[in-house]
Amino acid sequence: MQVDTSVSKTAVNAGKTAEIPMRLSVRDVTKRFPGCVANDHVSLDLERGEIHALLGENGAGKSTLVKILYGVQHADSGRILWEGEEVEIANPAAARTLGIGMVFQHFSLFETLSVADNVALALSRGTGRDPALVAEIKRLSNEYGLALDPDRIVYELSVGERQRVEIVRCLMQDPKLIIMDEPTSVLTPAEVDKLFDVLRRLKADGRTVLYISHKLQEIRDLCDRATILRGGKVVDSCDPSQETPNSLAAMMIGRSFDGPKIGKPVHTEDGDALLTVEGLSMEAASPFGTSLKNICLSVRPGEVLGIAGVAGNGQNTLLAALSGERIAQRDDWVRFEGKSIGRVGARGRRDMGIVFVPEERLGHGAVPDLALEENALLSGWGRWKLVRRGLISFSKTREKAEQVISAFGVVSAGSGAAARSLSGGNLQKFIIGREIMQDPKLLIAAQPTWGVDAGSAAAIQTALVDLARSGAGVIVVSQDLDELFTISDRVAVIFDGHLSESRPTHATSAEDVGLLMGGLFETPTEATPA
Repeated sequence: MQVDTSVSKTAVNAGKTAEIPMRLSVRDVTKRFPGCVANDHVSLDLERGEIHALLGENGAGKSTLVKILYGVQHADSGRILWEGEEVEIANPAAARTLGIGMVFQHFSLFETLSVADNVALALSRGTGRDPALVAEIKRLSNEYGLALDPDRIVYELSVGERQRVEIVRCLMQDPKLIIMDEPTSVLTPAEVDKLFDVLRRLKADGRTVLYISHKLQEIRDLCDRATILRGGKVVDSCDPSQETPNSLAAMMIGRSFDGPKIGKPVHTEDGDALLTVEGLSMEAASPFGTSLKNICLSVRPGEVLGIAGVAGNGQNTLLAALSGERIAQRDDWVRFEGKSIGRVGARGRRDMGIVFVPEERLGHGAVPDLALEENALLSGWGRWKLVRRGLISFSKTREKAEQVISAFGVVSAGSGAAARSLSGGNLQKFIIGREIMQDPKLLIAAQPTWGVDAGSAAAIQTALVDLARSGAGVIVVSQDLDELFTISDRVAVIFDGHLSESRPTHATSAEDVGLLMGGLFETPTEATPA
């Protein structure tokens, strides 16, 4: 193995000053895919005992680089040095042996196995029935405020709960370098604070954290240094604490950035409700899910209703009930334009003008292996009239997909590109655009900017508000309070299957909403089905 001369600090040993190599150094790493260069001669150094941010727009090459560092992908050229010695990271097991752990943005969990079994597989420690392993999971979960039941099956968990599994599983490997890809996307502010406390303790112990996030204020608060990628190349580096969120965003996108250009949607306070839900109760689809208890809400044409809440408090059941993926016991529990639709399914509601952006992009919002134009057909064939007399108009389908790609700035290889080939943010822009361009009367969106860069998030938020300005109703279910306060007229909180009364965003605060997220509101008497 070659020894690199890059050093980070000095230490005194037996009266002599010794050079300490960087924890990890990347030298001229290049990775090409058909049609693009994901990493173009990328170099960076990660010191011992630092939290280092890796910034860039969706598609800038961040995910490719960290997958190379974790052995999921292999560079076409370049070198990786671990504590001064050149290494080849053949696979994730080799990365873990070195001391590299990773928390992925898109979960790498076996859905039919338990939480404990998933952890056991990563640690090569038999099965999840090991009492010591189960006890360790519970200890770490409690210590980090990431509540987990080791016996739960992964497919029964919410997205937020799956993220907790990823974080705990990584920390149980006792890594020297922890790569975190959007770890706070589905955490509450209190959970974020606890996670940051943990990361700072790990830093104080001499561990290194490579941190990827599109929440730029987090980067400023947490990280010691930042490396910025754009178009697959390293274009800048900085001390984030000396920058503003807008200046960091400007480095990422290569032009000035002033944040989302969003004004409040125009609506009439006394207008008739577009959607009304009264007394909706529904059992969770899973015995481990959260049932809905007497849900009441309304949204008018031209307004955005935000719904906040900690993951696992009934959001999935509520979204299924609103979208029609699950029907209610009573038709009159859900009314749209004055008509009872509680027992109308998803197809019928879409025909009425109700569209849905689910929380899970790949698998629910889009079929991973299908082309973008085929994914456009799946939800838009009716409203875009893509099927006539049982025959699909492929040319019109392709045209609609290309319109979405163009209007929403989706970076892709074209309408024929597979959904899985897009970065998370670009796929989200495509899904949001596909639904908005169907000219809906009501759009229901779950976590619309989860894991999306600042520029893409601003574009999505602006598009949602513009849709409301055009006279549609918009419901946004999100854990990002900054987002809800940016785009919503009113905000309500879901907790343990109960929904609080909505409050105008201008008349409340994030602190007040945080208390509601903890269940500090009166819950109405549960409705009894007739």
